[in-house]
Amino acid sequence: MGVWESAGLAFAALFGLMMVGMPIAFAMLIVGLAGIWLAISERTAMGMIGQLPVNATMSYELSVVPMFILMGVLFARARMSQDLYNLCHGLVGHRRGGLASATILACGGFSALSGSSIATAATMARVAVPEMRRFGYSDGLSAATVAAGGTLGILIPPSVILVLYGIATGTDIGMLFIAGIVPGLLAILLYLVAVRIVAWHDPASAPAAPRANRAAWRAQLRSVGPILALFVLIIGGLYQGVFTPTEAGGVGATGALFFALWRRALGLRAFVDVISETVLTTASLFLVLVGALVFSNFINLIGFPEALSALIRGAGLPPISVILLILLIYIVLGTFMESLSMILLTIPIFFPIVSALGFDPIWFGIFVVMAAELSLITPPVGLNLFVIKSVIGDIRIGEMYRGILPFVLADLVRILLIVAFPAIALFLPATAG
Repeated sequence: MGVWESAGLAFAALFGLMMVGMPIAFAMLIVGLAGIWLAISERTAMGMIGQLPVNATMSYELSVVPMFILMGVLFARARMSQDLYNLCHGLVGHRRGGLASATILACGGFSALSGSSIATAATMARVAVPEMRRFGYSDGLSAATVAAGGTLGILIPPSVILVLYGIATGTDIGMLFIAGIVPGLLAILLYLVAVRIVAWHDPASAPAAPRANRAAWRAQLRSVGPILALFVLIIGGLYQGVFTPTEAGGVGATGALFFALWRRALGLRAFVDVISETVLTTASLFLVLVGALVFSNFINLIGFPEALSALIRGAGLPPISVILLILLIYIVLGTFMESLSMILLTIPIFFPIVSALGFDPIWFGIFVVMAAELSLITPPVGLNLFVIKSVIGDIRIGEMYRGILPFVLADLVRILLIVAFPAIALFLPATAG
């Protein structure tokens, strides 16, 4: 059987197992092992399943993942999402569309603490949507701002997906974190512009809220201040080369622990719950990683990345067309796959191609994450939309689809800007210590 037939059969089997409800981690694991068994030998397949999980999860670089997950869980336990939202509410809530803008800003802040889009969307939906409803905002705009703001969780550092991308491709994780800062800020800016356009076009959907009490706002600022200082310490330390990403994870988790204790949000039972949630989340991520590694090893062994790269070179496609084609593939995959699985599945295929075309691996990591962000809010699926639907059950999905369109356009503009001007993502890493 040729390379194309083997790869086509493998992907058909993978998507077939997913369609019948099998978790993608097990689907990738089964298809990858079966493919290696049939294409190479039973001994090779059994040796891989015996060694690869240990070798992959014992990586020193991978130890940063549970540290940042623990940091996010501790901050959530300390009710930081409510404080961040109240702080942003006091800053811009009195303007037309201000509560939606406050939601975007708070999502950006919480993203720097959680590193997860789904966690950011679910947490901020509970905080922001009821408040926006109380002041007469439309359900479409309320849900859309949370869904769009939630996507920042996988881009603004520390990002778990950027860690896994760095490990999978051998790219410096600290430089990936630094590269995500400006695109993340650009995302927030474009989302705020989208809110202003919606508020201008339909003022009834985004009324102004009463101005917040200044004393209360200053109290919120004092409450959030230590977290802002911790974020600056982590990113500043990475930028100056003071510590590695793994050490940054340890600093972040330790700071979050002290903050939760200071807020008196962490008794013995709560601490056990925090550790349990961290372990379960980490284990699920590692399981997806192992499945993706087994499947990608099979794809590499049959020579599919090389065959695809040769096909693209033979077609004479310009590099920019290849990048736009990859973006289209991610948008399609995002209709039925979540971002982590999608990236781990495709990176072994796409990375050798874009490297051969001369694209910077740090830039491509940011591009891939932004493409995954877009897939999280693109109808007809858009995972973040359904997360919000599960949290706020009486929101109609049709309203969310209409409300999310300005933010989808904002994401497309951002991606095109990054493609046209790679320095947006690369100038900070170029100046890092």
